Amino acid sequence: MRPALRLLPLPFCIAASLAAHADEELRPGYWALCPIEDAVPMFADAQAPVGSVEDRENQPTDIDGDAFAGISGESANVTGDVTLRRGDQFLGTDNLDYSQEDGTFVASGNVRYQDSGMRVVADRLEGDTIAESYRMDNVRYQLTARRGNGGADEIRMEGSQGALMGSTYSTCPPSDRWWELKAGQIDIDTDMGMGTARNATLRVGKVPVLYVPWFRFPVDDRRLSGLLYPRISSSGRNGFDYTQPVYLNLAPNYDMTLEPRWMSKRGVSLATEFRYLNSGGRGEFDLNYLPSDQLTRDDRELELIEVPIAENRRKDDRVLFTYTGRQRVNRNWQARANLTYMSDPRYLEDFSNNIDGISSISTRSTLGVFGRGLYWNAAIAADYYQLTDYTLNESRLAYHRLPYAQVSWEQPVGSLFVAGVDAEATRFSHLDSTAKPGGARVDVKPYLSMPLEGPSWFVRPTLAWRYTGYDLSKELADQVARTNNLAAANGSPSRSLPIASIDAGLFFDRNTRFRGEDYLHTLEPRVFFLHTPYRDQSDLPVFDTRDLTFSWGQLFRDNRYSGADRQADANQITMAMSTRLIRESDGLEKLSVNVGQILYLDDSRITLPNRAPIERGRSAWVTDANYAVNDRWTIGASYQWDPKTRQEDLASLRTRYLIGDEGIANFAYRRRGDQIEQADLSFLYPVSPSWSLIGRYYHSFTDNRMLEGIAGVQWDSCCLAARVVARRYLRSRQGEMNNAIMFELELKGLGAAGPDTESRLRRAILGYYRDDLYLVPPSELRGSDDDDDLAPGLTP
Repeated sequence: MRPALRLLPLPFCIAASLAAHADEELRPGYWALCPIEDAVPMFADAQAPVGSVEDRENQPTDIDGDAFAGISGESANVTGDVTLRRGDQFLGTDNLDYSQEDGTFVASGNVRYQDSGMRVVADRLEGDTIAESYRMDNVRYQLTARRGNGGADEIRMEGSQGALMGSTYSTCPPSDRWWELKAGQIDIDTDMGMGTARNATLRVGKVPVLYVPWFRFPVDDRRLSGLLYPRISSSGRNGFDYTQPVYLNLAPNYDMTLEPRWMSKRGVSLATEFRYLNSGGRGEFDLNYLPSDQLTRDDRELELIEVPIAENRRKDDRVLFTYTGRQRVNRNWQARANLTYMSDPRYLEDFSNNIDGISSISTRSTLGVFGRGLYWNAAIAADYYQLTDYTLNESRLAYHRLPYAQVSWEQPVGSLFVAGVDAEATRFSHLDSTAKPGGARVDVKPYLSMPLEGPSWFVRPTLAWRYTGYDLSKELADQVARTNNLAAANGSPSRSLPIASIDAGLFFDRNTRFRGEDYLHTLEPRVFFLHTPYRDQSDLPVFDTRDLTFSWGQLFRDNRYSGADRQADANQITMAMSTRLIRESDGLEKLSVNVGQILYLDDSRITLPNRAPIERGRSAWVTDANYAVNDRWTIGASYQWDPKTRQEDLASLRTRYLIGDEGIANFAYRRRGDQIEQADLSFLYPVSPSWSLIGRYYHSFTDNRMLEGIAGVQWDSCCLAARVVARRYLRSRQGEMNNAIMFELELKGLGAAGPDTESRLRRAILGYYRDDLYLVPPSELRGSDDDDDLAPGLTP
């Protein structure tokens, strides 16, 4: 008999039509509040699923029943607890009539079907296996592969065409129906991968909130053109804000999304996103165009006063274009691009709803070819900068690198040595060539190291030689000579010098008990000696070199500058000590303390312009400590104290407390001299399993103003969630604040209406998802090079 072999299209028709939009990328605890209640309980007589869907055709069908009657090869009737089993499929009924001659069958009375993805009960099932025609009456179903349940008055299937009459769908349990989607009729075309719903109504509780007389939707993984969920919000800067995305499925390997947006206080903009994917790479083009921005007109007179630099003022037409992409050249080389163009320096400030939008002074575009091998990394690329701080002149921008080439190689030589080289060749240019004329630079640093180590010690002596040479424009050579009072300009200055260092350390450990638990206690002294002779570098320009922030890592570097324009002279010893308490039961680091200081044996005379040399003596003490009070509460602190000035250089405190299974509270305080003093408090406090309070207060004491404030409440149930969030945040460097109120209603397993408040809260409250406690909050930028996954939904 073969009835069970042809049952798959009917359950697929149910699952695909009403669960096509279910969200598969779920956060932890997404369904945690759902009771153990199914619309269709498990069948006690069904077998455990065996194999996959693809295996069904190769597996036998077992038929069982209390009584069997019929003529072999013509017709048969099985009654009394009839069961058909094959692989993951199960069919149970009270009575089964089957005609092998014409391939028709009728199952009546307590019809039950189950596979690895769903369970179905119906009053009657009939079909024609030759014509591939089926019908089920009075159907109830429960999706098991993902949550969802509902029913239908009648289901029909003719080949690849199907229809559900009077169908419903919800992810809520039957006894607590917070929302339900109901359609008078849903037509399914499995060949096209498309469904058409007619007279569809969405109810929240008993209230109809949406009626759609006709709409189409995908029923499988194939992408279809159509409307996506709109985004609605309101803010003091934009007014009422409505975005309606339109998805265009152009080809299997590229697509486009159009996002027309209406802002009541600013006008109508159009954003486009075009994605492509091929066997060797991917890319994404993004364009946002707002013609005749009303904000430009409304603030024109004020801007004449606030922005004296005319070219930094807002343009009437606002444009942002970005492209991110990569393409594999061969197994070792890859071409990458990350390009950005903005119509004016105030674009990020006016279109970003995050304080990060005003924290940088420029954007960088990069285009190049990057390679990697077993022992080497290399790049041939170009960087270009664009101003994003309207208070600054373009002369404050970094030099463009048009182009540059880099190579790093490191390889063992014999059994004792490691040899390597870091090299770079760069052509520097600038938008303001008068204030910052350009030139070229070559930097080569070969080195040889002899790493010696044992179970409880290591010694790593390293000897390097650094050569840096320049080819400067006449204007830059003259500028350097005037700045440093040199007798004559030098268009081809150079510098070469040796660098010697020895890094050594010991590891001591012992077993100890602390508060009734066993720990491994370590003591790790470390000494780093560095010697670099003095070379006069006053005739060298400064293209991309900056002071590195003094920190724990700086204690063990061979140069206190980034970039190649300055190599510090040094005769110094770093003495450091680390200690840790590691819980033996699970490896938890209960306590870690790091303390270190540099002893300068001689003055370090090499400096950047307008910087004082480092005198002989001791550097600031660097201290960093972390302590886990218990499994929920951790405290960390960093402190730097300068014995020369007898003043504090840096003080920071951070703490985190985990509240229940979902909540968290974070506090951080940081002070660096009189330059920065900030405090940041954020929390997610669960009042009950369903209700939570959320908030953040981010304050700068330096200029006595709030950087960001968030207050909100969220409610969660098994199948419905809602968030109301009020935000007040800094939107300009002049101290202007913006207010926004966001409301998001999420129908779990179907979609959400309103702005994406979850993503915003994840960026504001570290640990908003408890699974990402130790991760960096999600980036504001799309197309990050850190993401190596293929573009979602595209097929190369």
